[in-house]
Amino acid sequence: MTTTSIYLERIDSAKNMARYYRLSVAQTLFGEWAMVREWGRIGRGGQCREHWCASAEEATAMLEARKIERMKRGYVRS
Repeated sequence: MTTTSIYLERIDSAKNMARYYRLSVAQTLFGEWAMVREWGRIGRGGQCREHWCASAEEATAMLEARKIERMKRGYVRS
């Protein structure tokens, strides 16, 4: 099983905001690929969604697109 992962955070003390966003590409036990995203408040359980893809390249492209989208909203790599 191969995994690629990116972790982003957005912290703004003035707004009492402490959020995280985790993106990963993983191969399933059956050889399929998925881009998994998890988000929520830092220190708490979050929500999780899986997006199934036909190939690792497609899943990686989806991960990069989502990463750029989140960084435009103020998230930074930590």
